[in-house]
Amino acid sequence: MNGSLYSPLVERAMRIAAQAHRNQHRKGSDLPYITHPAQAAMILLRAGIDDDEILAAALLHDVVEDTDHTLELLAADFPPKVVQLVAAMTERKHDHDGRKRSWQERKDEHLRHVAAEPWEARAIALADKLHNLGSMVEDLEAGQDLWARFNSPPEKILWYYREMIIAADQGDPRLSEMASECRTLIERLAKKVNR
Repeated sequence: MNGSLYSPLVERAMRIAAQAHRNQHRKGSDLPYITHPAQAAMILLRAGIDDDEILAAALLHDVVEDTDHTLELLAADFPPKVVQLVAAMTERKHDHDGRKRSWQERKDEHLRHVAAEPWEARAIALADKLHNLGSMVEDLEAGQDLWARFNSPPEKILWYYREMIIAADQGDPRLSEMASECRTLIERLAKKVNR
């Protein structure tokens, strides 16, 4: 941290993320989307990762992928490390001709990219997945039709999460607690699918 509890960098990231996601909601709910990146940042803090640039990137991790905000716009407001971490988290949804890429193609590429990234990006990937998985378990246990929200069957979704945890964890002790919690939640979901 910067020696202060208040971080202008993290504040700027929260403001930009909140504005960029302002008209979006979490899949299958009326929760404002900003709850997701905010929770990812909180998970990192709980895991002992309190670097302002990593927290800022966690708050911004879906901005380029899911809104009109670009990496170039982020570069005008944030240090290069923040922009690089957001870029590492961003799936390429369209090919070079502007055609939508298949779910499998996007996920395969993203798995390869995350596996090649430094630990900071992989930490954000794990925090992102941990929040998604926790939310999925909560919704399923509350009786919601979780799997109807996705364009892929439960087996594919679980495959992707398992592979992402492997790609991100890599046996790094700084990431092991988040990876372990992700695996526990994946197995809870898998048991409900296999009933």
